[in-house]
Amino acid sequence: MPEPEAEVPVTPADRLRQALLRPSRRQVVAGLLLAVLGFGAVIQVRTAGTDETYAGLREQELIDLLNGLAGTRQRTEAEIDRLEEVAGGLRDDVTRRQTAIDQADKEIADLNILAGIVPVTGPGIRVRIEEEDGRVRLGSLLDTIQELRTVGAEAIEINGAVRVVAQTSFSEVDGGFLVDGERVEAPYVIVAIGDPGALAQAVTFASGPKMQLEEDGAEVEVEEKSTVDIEAVVRRDRPSYAVPDQGQ
Repeated sequence: MPEPEAEVPVTPADRLRQALLRPSRRQVVAGLLLAVLGFGAVIQVRTAGTDETYAGLREQELIDLLNGLAGTRQRTEAEIDRLEEVAGGLRDDVTRRQTAIDQADKEIADLNILAGIVPVTGPGIRVRIEEEDGRVRLGSLLDTIQELRTVGAEAIEINGAVRVVAQTSFSEVDGGFLVDGERVEAPYVIVAIGDPGALAQAVTFASGPKMQLEEDGAEVEVEEKSTVDIEAVVRRDRPSYAVPDQGQ
């Protein structure tokens, strides 16, 4: 008969490992009880700490404490209101300052356009004046420019070369005109930026510039445009000319 195997001795570490890996029901119940008791002990300690904080206070002291907390809250709310008011005032100041800056920028841009020192793009009209049976008179050309200004033309250009502003000079020369010293000849193309309908009406109304130009022997074509470009700008070194009498 085979000899029986010798029993391996079981150490305390082996028994602990076996209990952790495969605990018995008694061990599980004991662990749960210990966990519950530990949680209860923590809660009791925290509650006891809280009770010790206020348990020794008399009723009046508690009332004073609550009143102090209420006063602190009111002061805090008042400070919040004050700070919000200050912030609102600062926001209003910033808004007013930005509005003033925007308004100044707009006025500068408008003045630059009126002075003719920057190119401009926008809706407007294009007037083409072709000499057919006679020569366009200076007075007829000036009347056309003036009518466009009257109805609010923001910018005016002649023949894509000369920007017309309030100080622009006109003079009649052989075969055309001098506009701020620049020679322009027929066909004369006037481009104006503004409300297209109003600008066109300013040229074509009865007994208006279109009729005068046609009486001079010219053919006039007026086109309303959603967008026109005026690239010509006033020269800073332009010479000064006297504006002649329109009757010449």
